[in-house]
Amino acid sequence: MVIIAFSEKTSKILPRIICRRFKHCAPIVPAGRYMVLYQFCAPGHVTKIPLNMSGIRRLRANGWQFMYVPCDPPRNFDQHAFSCVDLSKRALGMRALHVQTPDRLFKHLCR
Repeated sequence: MVIIAFSEKTSKILPRIICRRFKHCAPIVPAGRYMVLYQFCAPGHVTKIPLNMSGIRRLRANGWQFMYVPCDPPRNFDQHAFSCVDLSKRALGMRALHVQTPDRLFKHLCR
């Protein structure tokens, strides 16, 4: 299972201009007793943040929304990502070229 977390807040300027609702996304992958949030920082640089259920509740309290997708992430999906959307699509094994923004990814997964 992969959890994709969506946020309406971002520190980057371009998503603030382009995206209407969601401006950032991040995949969360179970790893034993904990989960790992893969936070995209810059092209080629991804930070792994360990989470437990209280961390998920904290994110939800800060406005993050979650979408649960029943699939197994490929190995080393976090390498060479160009954006948070690219990182999330790699975690899901998606190849949808028309999905380029977090808002579009959310709409695509809702279908």
